Amino acid sequence: MQTIQLPISWQAVLAEELEKPYFSKLQEFLIEERQSYCIYPPEKDVFSAFELTAYEQVNVLLLGQDPYHGENQAHGLCFSVKPGIKSPPSLMNIFKELRTDTGFDIPSHGYLVNWAKQGVLMLNAVLTVRAGTANSHKNQGWEIFTDAVINQVNQKPDPVIFVLWGGYAQKKLKLIDTTRHLVIQSSHPSPLSARHGFFGSKPFSAINSALKGWGKPEIDWELGDW
Repeated sequence: MQTIQLPISWQAVLAEELEKPYFSKLQEFLIEERQSYCIYPPEKDVFSAFELTAYEQVNVLLLGQDPYHGENQAHGLCFSVKPGIKSPPSLMNIFKELRTDTGFDIPSHGYLVNWAKQGVLMLNAVLTVRAGTANSHKNQGWEIFTDAVINQVNQKPDPVIFVLWGGYAQKKLKLIDTTRHLVIQSSHPSPLSARHGFFGSKPFSAINSALKGWGKPEIDWELGDW
């Protein structure tokens, strides 16, 4: 079985998780799935969020649910797509709110790596999916692993902003010490729910206001052209 290589900063806090029986079963499941199906994101990208945002650097945790299941979309960051790929509807709604909130133009791409590099851990609750089949890898163990990630971020001594969009993400509220950390929540940016609380919620300015108040660097949300 392939050994999972998390970046050093995350190995220190998640090493025990990788040794648990559920994680071995998850890896066996993924090996079988990749032998039979096209799985997204590519194996090398499954832990991109952790590679781009070291544990010590996490100031914001943005929680998604399931990777995109279309060709060349998912690359390991929630809501983000690879350069050259059309931004999906939820991401376009995120950009519309970004424009309303900050005045930045809607970018010509949906590649959110620059946010991750600035301390935004862009975590999906499930880290893999079968091509063309949404939620096909749910309840295989990923949720246990990513709950452990949320728990470790919650244990950071300095305050963190947790961004929970939609009912699924908001179920994770029980994992967060709201006396020490800030939670920003609203409806999901999907076309089905964006008009029921996401539009007008101004999450980007709220994040920067909190970071500034804590003496932490603000996020430059402007993505520009790729």
